[in-house]
Amino acid sequence: MSAAYVDAFIEYLLNSRGVSAHTAEAYAHDAVQFMDFLASVWGEERSADFAAVDYRTLRDYVAHLHRMKYERRSIARKLSALRSLFRFLVAENLAVANPAMLARLPKLDQMLPEFLYPQEMAALLAAPDAGTVLGRRDQAILELLYSTGMRRSEVVALILRDIEMGGRKIRVTGKGRKQREVLFGEPAARALEEYLERSRPVLLAARRDDKQENTCFLSKSGRPLNGGYIYELVHKYIIQAGISHDISPHAIRHSFATHMLDAGADLRTIQELLGHASLASTEIYTHVTLRHMRDVYARSHPLAKEGSDLHAESR
Repeated sequence: MSAAYVDAFIEYLLNSRGVSAHTAEAYAHDAVQFMDFLASVWGEERSADFAAVDYRTLRDYVAHLHRMKYERRSIARKLSALRSLFRFLVAENLAVANPAMLARLPKLDQMLPEFLYPQEMAALLAAPDAGTVLGRRDQAILELLYSTGMRRSEVVALILRDIEMGGRKIRVTGKGRKQREVLFGEPAARALEEYLERSRPVLLAARRDDKQENTCFLSKSGRPLNGGYIYELVHKYIIQAGISHDISPHAIRHSFATHMLDAGADLRTIQELLGHASLASTEIYTHVTLRHMRDVYARSHPLAKEGSDLHAESR
């Protein structure tokens, strides 16, 4: 696959599959890595002979990845990338079938999402200095992340016309360009109003051109933020809040779902608010809350531990 085909594959992923730019770049890298494997076993001249790739070739490739000490999660990602690659190749008449669909993805250990407890979340939300231009912006971002469960990519892409302050809801374009509505509460509404009225005009005035900017959250130079900044923002305020473990912005989304479930929300509602295509993606939070309940039970119930005082009294 030449550089032109790699670019075409990335364009296919972005436009036809609706994946993020980060995922498209990762999949393209996986495709090139697979070509390097073909070159090593078939010769450089056959590194793009995709029509000759069959199930046995992919099985050999998976064995090669195991020998290279790749973790199962990474191997599963690479096979998913190859499934997308061959869909593209079939569409472009560069292959007649998708052999990657025959390859079984490695069974993954379930990883429970990291989240903050309510008291930790309260400390994080209170960390920004709401008396400054950037502090008001940062507080509005943190409040929205927690109040809505939005992804960081969705927050940085948020535009003004998608915010309905009166109904306290936001129209979000998520993965695969699927749209959904999310809700936000009074604290997030106050923080957002403060930012829009007192900080955003100041940031917008810092632009060196008069080009109209509809993106909600702006940098100090008046331009749209990027996802990397949101990661740095969360890391900064985690330290300021004195929280002992670092988290990613996605952990705030996990906290939103976990706290909702703990408070009695049903899984279907949480699924809709998070924009999960499958309920199975949302069900992982039931494991989180069960783990939390076990921890609380072990700390709190007088008969939770062998050798407790009540056990001793009953003997």
